[in-house]
Amino acid sequence: MSETHKNRVAAVIVAAGRGTRAGGEIPKQWQQVAGRRVIDWTLAAFRTHPAIDEIVVVVHPDDVERLADEQNLIVVQGGDSRSQSVSNGLRALEKNAPDAVLIHDAARACVSSRVISNVIDALDQFVGAAPGLAVSDALWSGDDTVSGVVDRSGLFRAQTPQGFRFAQILAAHRNAPEDAQDDVAVARAFGIDVAITKGDPDNIKITVPADFERAERIFRSRVPMTVRIGNGYDVHRFGDGDHVTLCGVDVPHSRSLQGHSDADVGMHAVTDAIYGALAEGDIGQHFPPSDPQWKGAASEIFLRHAVELATSKGFAISNVDCTLVCEFPKIGPHANSMRERMAEIMGLPADTVSVKATTSERLGFTGREEGIASIATVTLVRT
Repeated sequence: MSETHKNRVAAVIVAAGRGTRAGGEIPKQWQQVAGRRVIDWTLAAFRTHPAIDEIVVVVHPDDVERLADEQNLIVVQGGDSRSQSVSNGLRALEKNAPDAVLIHDAARACVSSRVISNVIDALDQFVGAAPGLAVSDALWSGDDTVSGVVDRSGLFRAQTPQGFRFAQILAAHRNAPEDAQDDVAVARAFGIDVAITKGDPDNIKITVPADFERAERIFRSRVPMTVRIGNGYDVHRFGDGDHVTLCGVDVPHSRSLQGHSDADVGMHAVTDAIYGALAEGDIGQHFPPSDPQWKGAASEIFLRHAVELATSKGFAISNVDCTLVCEFPKIGPHANSMRERMAEIMGLPADTVSVKATTSERLGFTGREEGIASIATVTLVRT
């Protein structure tokens, strides 16, 4: 029953449990992990699999409305036990019965396409098939102390989806023992042989709070790295004063830079580079110069906002390169202080921030010492 087969395959997603051990105010399948509900990840795994033709979701009566906006799903209410819930899901398929059905726990949101395919392919030869992982850890028996060692040979950790030819598993569930732990147990009690297919260590069942963190790491590891690069450029002219503020450091000078805020040309360029990498405009859009509340404001306010915006979008700043263009004041003696201050504001290691200077060989407005320009490049990374 490979992915090119003509047989119809349905999936029954069991999501009617309450999952109290996972914590939270709502059942685990409706909680968020990696930006989506647990059940949304599960549904996506089956919706995107080319061999799955139909999906039934079995939910608690109180949760039916949680799937009200979903398309192309059959939603049915669960029963008092897992076995009863699965039976309800199978009966929903009975009128237009598929050739095979995969029964899957909604809490196994990290299931891969390969695991699903392995089960479907095995159903070409077997009435039932389910993924399992051979037990590799030593097994003990005992209570507070070890009373014995259990032979792990031939032992497997059961996973889902558990797949079956539809007619046989429907009949098995009509005669299911009340204490059946899963659908393999139901099938075996009915005399159905179940093949063991290759499981996946990442196909975890979210059960306790720590499992959400583990699932998050699994999902993040599957997303290709996203790298964005932004450029920033800023200019401020000289006016009366006795110092300039550059990259957060006050540098003594015979003149000061003029601007609506503190005119920190270096910090402005870096801020705009971050906004640019995020496709979020520039400082003027976020902090309009027409707004009097920003008159004389410290530029670190703008920079912190840009960094927080990047973080909220899931990006981390990989490195910052800022170049100050001026004849005077001399930047070299202050460059380390500048990079340390910028790194502090952005919450970065100092060795990821570069602040350097160049002249324009006495050409242009910077060469005539009319002002200072700054160019910045920032790299953002999301994994």
